[in-house]
Amino acid sequence: MIPSAFMATDHANQSSKKLQIAVLNRTFSPTGGGAERYSISLVQHLAARHEIHVFAQEIGHEWPGVTYHQVSMPLRKPRWVNQLWFATATWWATRRGFDVVHSHENTWHGAVQTAHVLPVKYNLFNGRSGWQYALCCLRVATSPRLLTYLGLESLRYAPRPGRQVVVTSESLKAIMLSSYPNSRAMLSVITPGITLRPLRVTPLQKSEARAGLDLPATGRCLLFVGNDYRKKGLPVVLDVLASLPADVFLVVVGTTAEIAGFRDQVQALGLAQRVFFLGSLQDVSPAYMAADVLVHPTLEDTFAMVVLEAMAHGLPVVVSGPRYCGISGLLANGVNAIVLDDPRDAAHLQQVLAQMLDDPVLQAKLRQGALDFSRHYQWRAIALQQEALYFSCL
Repeated sequence: MIPSAFMATDHANQSSKKLQIAVLNRTFSPTGGGAERYSISLVQHLAARHEIHVFAQEIGHEWPGVTYHQVSMPLRKPRWVNQLWFATATWWATRRGFDVVHSHENTWHGAVQTAHVLPVKYNLFNGRSGWQYALCCLRVATSPRLLTYLGLESLRYAPRPGRQVVVTSESLKAIMLSSYPNSRAMLSVITPGITLRPLRVTPLQKSEARAGLDLPATGRCLLFVGNDYRKKGLPVVLDVLASLPADVFLVVVGTTAEIAGFRDQVQALGLAQRVFFLGSLQDVSPAYMAADVLVHPTLEDTFAMVVLEAMAHGLPVVVSGPRYCGISGLLANGVNAIVLDDPRDAAHLQQVLAQMLDDPVLQAKLRQGALDFSRHYQWRAIALQQEALYFSCL
C-alpha cells in the first residue's frame, strides 16, 4: 500500500504541472445544450491551470487563455458523414503535441472520452432477442449510418492503456456496463456542476428578470428548458397547462428550430397568450430567476443540467424519475424536488403542479432543499476531479 503522505505529495507535484489539453466538441456554445455547457464549464475552470485547445466546427465562446481551432464542415448533412469527418479531422490535428485529448464526441481517439448520451449499441439492441435481434443486426448491416455510429462507438469504448471513460450519472454507468462490460476498469462518474454560487432570488430580481425577457409581470410562471422539445416532454406540459388556472403561463427556452412544430398544438389548446417561446439563450439565468417552477418531464436525460441549474437558483423542480433522468437518482422526492414516476402521465403532472403552485409551504421547502442540494455540485470541485483523471492518463 502506498503511504497516504506519499500519495498527497505526488498529487501536489502533478497538480503543479501544466498540461496541454485538446478538447473536442462539434459545437462549442452555451446554446448547444447541457453537454456543451458541461464541456465549456470544465474548460473555463481549468484554463487558468492548463493550456487548453478547443477543436470545434461551431464556436460561440470566448475565454482568456483558451485557443480555438475551427474544424471544417464540408457537409452538415448527412450527420453521420460529418461525424466521421470530425473524428478524422481532429485525429489528424491532435495526433501530436498534446498531453491529453478529451473528446465529448463519438470519436475513436482521445485518452478521455466523456459520454453524454445513451450508447448507440444500447438503443439498438437493448431488450431485443431472437428474431428481433436478428432483424436489428440486418438493419445495422445494411445501414452505412448505423455502421459508422456503432463502429466509432465500439472503438471509443474499447480498452486501451491510459484511456478513461467518463459518464455523467450512475444510471448511465449501469447502462454503459450493460453495453460495454469491458469498459468497467475505465469508467468514472463525473457529474455536471454549477458555476453560480447557490442563491435565493428576491421578488425584485424576479420582476426585473421578467421585464428583461418581456414576460408578464404578474401570474405564475412555469419554465421548460430543452433543445429536443418532444424528448424533454413539452407535449405533456402543454396539455397540462390548458387545465391549469388562466394566470399560469409557460416559458420555453431552447432551439428555435422546433418552435414551428409546436405552434399548432399551442393554437389548438387556446394557449397562444400563455406560452412564450424565447429560443436559445446565451445565459439561461434570467429565465430561472423569472420562473416559479421548473417542469422537466423528460423521457431521456443522462443527467439534466437544467435541473441542477434551476435548483441553484432556488427554483422548485418537477422532474422525471431515475428511469428517465440521471439526476433524479440523487434527489429525494418531496425534499428537494418532486419526482415523477411516469412523465407521460398528464393527470398526475397536472395534480402535482396545481398543488405546488397553490402551496407556499411546499414551495419554500423545495426551494431550501434545492439550494442545499446544489451546494454539493460546484464546478470548482468537479473540475479538480477531471484534472485528476487527466493526470491518470499520462
